[in-house]
Amino acid sequence: MSSKLENLTKSIFLIILLICSKSTPAQDGTIYPLEAPEEPNAILLGTGGVDDQPASETWFRQWGDPMARNITTATLTPFLPEPDKANGAAVIVAPGGGFRWLSMGNEGWEVAEALADQGITAFVLKYRLHPTPVSLDDFKDWMNRPRTPPSQPSDSTATENTPPTRPNWDLSNQLADAEAAYAMIVNRAEEWGVDIDRIGMIGFSAGAGLTMHSTLNSQTMKLAFIGPIYGGMGPVEVPEDAPPMFNVIATDDFLFRGFGIIDSWHKAGIPVEFHLYQNGGHGFGLGNPNRTSNRWFDAFTHWLDVNGFLTAKSGE
Repeated sequence: MSSKLENLTKSIFLIILLICSKSTPAQDGTIYPLEAPEEPNAILLGTGGVDDQPASETWFRQWGDPMARNITTATLTPFLPEPDKANGAAVIVAPGGGFRWLSMGNEGWEVAEALADQGITAFVLKYRLHPTPVSLDDFKDWMNRPRTPPSQPSDSTATENTPPTRPNWDLSNQLADAEAAYAMIVNRAEEWGVDIDRIGMIGFSAGAGLTMHSTLNSQTMKLAFIGPIYGGMGPVEVPEDAPPMFNVIATDDFLFRGFGIIDSWHKAGIPVEFHLYQNGGHGFGLGNPNRTSNRWFDAFTHWLDVNGFLTAKSGE
């Protein structure tokens, strides 16, 4: 598909999303059913299904955001910058949702669009999820059940003093999806105008956990940089070849329980930038009204620029 055709289908796709968002009920915490949107540029990753999955993929809307659950087929959706803006950098974007759903708009498509506007080729990873109840009503009941604030389910987000309240899930499916996404970007780098030495990954909440899990455990991904956004903050064992990290969280986020992961990166001698915001809560994506965390994306792109990730190496 030509670049012009991809940009046209992407524009049509975003217009459809905008129309859907304007026709939905009030943007509150209520869960509303949502017909699955078209994903014209989504590419199958071919990583298989999910064992013991009771239902097919379905969508809902909460806080005005389109979300998908019971995902059994992983996909990668490219968001290509305009040719005159493209700088060769690429970012895999991993939305969050506790590995039970994905916040596709707030933490996926909107972020990818913002990256593409900066000349960065972005790829939204719709990774496989753990099962949730088949019916939306049962899912609502499950979502509204009493529970204590959770800790992230991977080694990347364990805390020192708080016992985990989620099972220590097997993230092999999610890791395989991330690795397949990275491999596809490398294989099609020339087509997409990507410098394979400047491929990074950012993720939000559980997506931050997947970003960190991939950094710590993948044998095939060679990420140039990572950006865990409001992920777990527990200490980790940092690999010698770990990439530079840009990290964001707000003080009123339930996952903020210290500076463990920042300290781990710093002690390992790996570049790390950390932004602790006064407010923002959890799940703010690119930003919510009147929050200090709303400038994190500007800081992120500036960090990329200062560290040379937006500039091709001499001779390229």
